[in-house]
Amino acid sequence: MSGGMAGSPQGISPGALDQPGFGTDDPNTILAATEALGARIVQVRSAIGRIIFGQDEVVDETLITLLSGGHVLLVGVPGLGKSRLVETLGVVLGMATKRIQFTPDLMPADIVGSEVLDETEGRRAFRFVPGPVFCQLLMADEINRASPRTQSALLQAMQEHRVAIGGVEHVLPRPFHVLATQNPIEQEGTYPLPEAQLDRFLLEITVSYPDRDAERAMLLATTGAHDARPVQAMTADDLLYAQALVRRLPIGEKVVDAILTLVRGCRPETAGDDIVRQHVAWGPGPRAAQALMLASRARALLQGRLAPSVDDVAALARPVLRHRMALSFSARADGIALTDVIDRLVGKIA
Repeated sequence: MSGGMAGSPQGISPGALDQPGFGTDDPNTILAATEALGARIVQVRSAIGRIIFGQDEVVDETLITLLSGGHVLLVGVPGLGKSRLVETLGVVLGMATKRIQFTPDLMPADIVGSEVLDETEGRRAFRFVPGPVFCQLLMADEINRASPRTQSALLQAMQEHRVAIGGVEHVLPRPFHVLATQNPIEQEGTYPLPEAQLDRFLLEITVSYPDRDAERAMLLATTGAHDARPVQAMTADDLLYAQALVRRLPIGEKVVDAILTLVRGCRPETAGDDIVRQHVAWGPGPRAAQALMLASRARALLQGRLAPSVDDVAALARPVLRHRMALSFSARADGIALTDVIDRLVGKIA
């Protein structure tokens, strides 16, 4: 990983985002930054595409989350490349990556670290030994297999980017992202993630089977004598730069209204739709609206646009909302799916 901002997009000063003149009232600077960063994003997509086959939507949604500065929950059956995607992203984006295999006997100290008694030159003192959470890209594999106590050890890190050990706070590196995986079919021996922790994930991304052509290409590329290796296309500093740019992209009132209408329409207390009032047990909180705002901006940047549209909100509704709301028992008994409810509400803003 490079130091400083040497890897910033060409033509843009490394400190441009910190200058007083750079803001939503300076469209020329935003345009130049977006165009320069767009070329780097093309390289990132190309580098990932040489390793990950048939998961373009998953890759894009993961990049949207990273550009937004958030965390990802990848849900899919084993063998679809979730772990490989995380490993590839770490190399391509130039981030220090670590992996934790979540198991029932995993303890919080195994994640955040612990203090050990150290004796040096006859003097005894406690020394903090950092855990694997002290990295830039943390893969939490099968996160729902750990106990709730261990899962909660990630809460402060994910939200505040710091952990407290022995009354002392330790700041995590920047950027810091958690990419967690979860198996949706093996429920024995698992602990459902609490709502508070689910809400910390910006997107819940469903990883499905690739189509026939993509699976064929994967077979040919991964079973030969030479396995493709990912190559670095950005640096961690580039990602920080892009995250700052995302927050400076302008957003229209129409998009803001669409986000508010959608999120508030998912809550039984404020919904105007009878299906929501009758079948939704609890709806998304304000963090969902914040996630939609950031993710819509990031999607626009990923596609080389200067501002998000209502189409961005509609495209991101499922991964932003489905882990932040729940159906009632009567809805499940009637065969109503959560995605059906979300799609119904999206149809009213599109």
